[in-house]
Amino acid sequence: MSILGVIPIRPIDIFDILIISFFTYLFLRFIRGTRATSILIGLLVFILLSLIGRWLDLKGFNLIIDSVRAVWVVAFVIVFQPEIRNALARIGRQRFGRFFLKYEESPLIKELTESALYLAERKYGALIAIERSIGIQDIVATGTRIGASVSSQLLNTIFTPESPLHDGAVVIRGDQILAAGCVLPVSDNPNLLGTIGMRHRAAVGLSEQSDAVVIVVSEERGAISLAVRGKLLTNLDRVTLRRNLQSLLKGG
Repeated sequence: MSILGVIPIRPIDIFDILIISFFTYLFLRFIRGTRATSILIGLLVFILLSLIGRWLDLKGFNLIIDSVRAVWVVAFVIVFQPEIRNALARIGRQRFGRFFLKYEESPLIKELTESALYLAERKYGALIAIERSIGIQDIVATGTRIGASVSSQLLNTIFTPESPLHDGAVVIRGDQILAAGCVLPVSDNPNLLGTIGMRHRAAVGLSEQSDAVVIVVSEERGAISLAVRGKLLTNLDRVTLRRNLQSLLKGG
């Protein structure tokens, strides 16, 4: 096979392109919704400027680019150190490990369900974000570190009106509460304006930028909702909340 009869294409070349495309997709999926996105854009601009400088033979400009390039690998590792660490940790605990060990979702889902019902009954507003395969470390960084096992008692305490952390979101990874009082990105979907409050728009916003599942408890109505993939599932009871969490979290 060849392109325009000039460049021969072998089956192994197609396989090579597919592999590169696959890993590029995984990388872009991983950094989506994190600060790494803007850094990557800056890196691509830098590479583009470097190519333009070579093409136009701008000697002074190329000298500056070469000087910067000498340290970019080290800078890249330093800047992306949190993301690299989180990615390696997630690789160890997710897909491959789950082939041998079932994801223990039942205790987690039980605690989440019990807490949501408790908070809804008392009309305590709440936002609980459960991280899945796309990292939301940027969100964790906006809150107060907790580092405790998930329990309904702890969640209920965090979201009581007297708690200094009750206005923000809790972020959960695995069976751990990473942080509380976190700030979520608010959805700018024009279809949501005027139809839901800021807490629900924040839940939808995070679900638009990642694959996180976000539990929302309304302070006004005491209703329980789930935000996932930019959609809002509303008016959930014990059975529907548990069923949806089982379905959404079983695959991570």
